[in-house]
Amino acid sequence: VVTRDDVEESLKAIWQYAKDKEQLLKDLHSQIEETEKRLSVKRGERDYWLEYKNVGSKAQANKIMNLEKNIKEVKDDLHRATEYYRNALKAVKEENDRLVERHMKLSKEQAPENAVRYLDRNCCREIEENEWLKEEVRVYQKEVSDLKASIQLLEEENIGLVTKLIDGKLQNLRV
Repeated sequence: VVTRDDVEESLKAIWQYAKDKEQLLKDLHSQIEETEKRLSVKRGERDYWLEYKNVGSKAQANKIMNLEKNIKEVKDDLHRATEYYRNALKAVKEENDRLVERHMKLSKEQAPENAVRYLDRNCCREIEENEWLKEEVRVYQKEVSDLKASIQLLEEENIGLVTKLIDGKLQNLRV
């Protein structure tokens, strides 16, 4: 015996089951639509990359080759410019060194004149006296060397005379 409540419960369970199946079916349809959308996006990407592979990659390869040529030309220009500026810098340094050397030489030559210009009369007189005394010292040194040479000659002559005198006395003693 089946009661009305049993039938209602059974119908409710069937109805709930059908409802769940419909909801599941709706979910599956929405998942299918979402998957189709993703698939169409992926197909679009695939088509883009296939076209890029067939057409765009060649254009990009040409651009890359042109850019590499440009890079090589720029590197060559840079190398030439670097060499030019290195040589120019070397020449300028040499010229500067030469000019500095010449300036130093002129400065050294003009330094005593500039120093004398700013000295007072007493200092100038002392410098002149110092020059005169240096000249006198040279003269006296020459005289001293001449006198030393004369003394040496006289000593050699005296030694020769003393030797003759001693030889003469020795001969007198033998006689």
